[in-house]
Amino acid sequence: MTDAPLAWLADNASARQSAGLRRTLRARQPHEVLIDLASNDYLGLTRHPAVVAAGVDALRVWGAGSTASRLVVGSTALHASFEAALAEFIGCQAALVFSSGYLANLGAVTALIGDGDLIVSDALSHASLVDACRLSRARVVVTPHRDVASVDTALAAGQWRRALVVTDSVFSADGDLAPLGELHRVVRRHGAVLLIDDAHATGVVGPGGRGAVAAAGLTDKPDVVITTTLSKSLGSQGGAVLGSRALIAHLVDTARAFIFDTGLTPVAVATAAAALELVVADPALAQRARDNATRLHELAAAAGFETTVPAAAVVSVVIGQPEAALASADLMAAHGLRVGCFRPPSVPAGTSRLRLTARADLTDAEMALVGTGLRAVAAAIG
Repeated sequence: MTDAPLAWLADNASARQSAGLRRTLRARQPHEVLIDLASNDYLGLTRHPAVVAAGVDALRVWGAGSTASRLVVGSTALHASFEAALAEFIGCQAALVFSSGYLANLGAVTALIGDGDLIVSDALSHASLVDACRLSRARVVVTPHRDVASVDTALAAGQWRRALVVTDSVFSADGDLAPLGELHRVVRRHGAVLLIDDAHATGVVGPGGRGAVAAAGLTDKPDVVITTTLSKSLGSQGGAVLGSRALIAHLVDTARAFIFDTGLTPVAVATAAAALELVVADPALAQRARDNATRLHELAAAAGFETTVPAAAVVSVVIGQPEAALASADLMAAHGLRVGCFRPPSVPAGTSRLRLTARADLTDAEMALVGTGLRAVAAAIG
C-alpha cells in the first residue's frame, strides 16, 4: 500500500496542463471592467433594480436560507407563487422548483425511468442529462446530434418497458436548435416520452421568451416534460421541471434530487420571480437578445471564423486547439471583452472555441468593440 494514495493527482494535473486542459478559478470583482460576453445573463436582469430589490426584501422577510428540504419546512409562499407564475408563463399545468437546473434534470430523469427502461439521448445533451442517464440504471442509446432517424431506430428496436428521449432544446456549446417537432412525432408514434432541457431557450426563444418548447407548440402535450433553469435569462439561481399536475406530484413523491436536497433559498426564488415579471411586462426583451446574437454571429463570420447561426443567445466561434482557444480568450480580454472558452470534454477534441453570449442590453459601442477583438484574434491565429 502506498503512503500517498492520491499521488496520481499530480500526474493527471501535469497531463492536463500539457494538453491545455487545466481549469482555473478566476475571482470576479464586484465592478468588472470587462464587457460581459461570457455569462448566461441573456436579458441583463441580474443587476436590474427590481430584481435586486426583490432579493433584499426576501432576505429581510425569510432570512438567508430555506433551512430544510422542500418537504420539511423548505417550501415558502414564495416558492408556491413562483411555481404557479412560471407554469402559467410557459404554458404548462404545473412546475416544481429545484435548487439547480442540474438537479432538475437529475430528478426528472431518474424519477421517470429505471432498470428495464430505455433512454435515447442526443450526443450533445448537457452533462446534467448525461449524468441523469447514468444514474437512472436504464439502457442508454446515444444518437448522433439532431439525428431524428436514429432516435426512431432506437425506439423501434423495442425491448423496453418505458422509453424516454432526452435532448437540449438549444445546445449550450454550439447554440443550435433541436428538431423538437420531428422528435415529438417520433416519440408519440412509439408511445415514449420526450424530455426537453429548455435552459438556454427560456426567456430568449418563442413568443415573449416562453422557450423553444412553446415555439414548437409542445408545452401542453401529455408526453412532453420540460426542464429549465432560473440562472440564465431569469438572472437568479435554481432550476425547475414543468409538465402535468400528475408529473409534478410524482416528482414530489419520488425525485431524490428534490426530496433529499435543501430547498432553493427564498432570495433566489424572489429574484427569479421579479425577473419573470419583467419578462412578462416586456416581451421584446427576448427579441433584443436574439437580434444581438445575430449581430455577434455576423461579426464572427466577417472575421473569418467558423460559427453556427444562433438559435438563441449563444454564439460559438470555433478556434481549434485548447491552447489557441485560451490565448484567444486572453486576447479578447485585452480588448476589454470577457468571453467563454470551451475545451474538451465540454466540446469534441479539435473544436475548442470561444463562446459569446448575447445580452439584450448590449450597446452599439460594445458590439463595435467585439468586432475589433475578433479581428485581432483572427490575425493572431493566422
